[in-house]
Amino acid sequence: MITLYDYELSGNCYKVRLLLNILGLEYKNEPVEFYPSKQHKSDAFLRINPLGQLPALTDGDFAIRDAQAILVYLAKRYDKSGLWYPSGDARLSGEVQMWLSFADSLTGSISAARLHDLFFFDFDAESCRRRSHELLRIFDEHLWQREQAGGRYLCDATHPTIADIACFPYIALSDEGGVSLGDYPAVRRWTDQIKRVPGFIVMSGVFPASRQVEEPATAVVSMR
Repeated sequence: MITLYDYELSGNCYKVRLLLNILGLEYKNEPVEFYPSKQHKSDAFLRINPLGQLPALTDGDFAIRDAQAILVYLAKRYDKSGLWYPSGDARLSGEVQMWLSFADSLTGSISAARLHDLFFFDFDAESCRRRSHELLRIFDEHLWQREQAGGRYLCDATHPTIADIACFPYIALSDEGGVSLGDYPAVRRWTDQIKRVPGFIVMSGVFPASRQVEEPATAVVSMR
């Protein structure tokens, strides 16, 4: 049985819940209160993850930590289609890994600003927001270029991958860290596409897809 050690308001935990639901996997949810009690630093949880970080996951006698690593494990172990983590294609799997690393940068910027605003962490919020916008500009330009080639997702594939799942939560939650997506139209279209993936679920601060996907002003293909 899969057990997810989870905090409802964590974007990193949410991305794991999201993939579990998309893959249709049954699992036990074990809540760990991040704030205010800091149960993730308790002796009991440190036996699961000695780093004291969420999420963590066990599958039988196997334990794994780090959200991106968990996504890789779940996709490799349970996605028989091989589409969510296309490890058989060197170029495509390299792309996926590149964007998984980018997701860590989002955790250190947008997520950090959100932690400052919602959970009173002692971070330099303005510095985090500046870095967030630097990353979002890169992300938006990449997605716009993908649109021009007829793509809807981060990687050069017709199907979303765990790279999309990894990057989605903190971008979707950016407003909670004082980071607006107003200047990033391709990012907004991409978030709407991810919300349309079968099995998509919401969390607090992440809303269902809009009825109409915003059309790019200069796109050469329909994004609907």
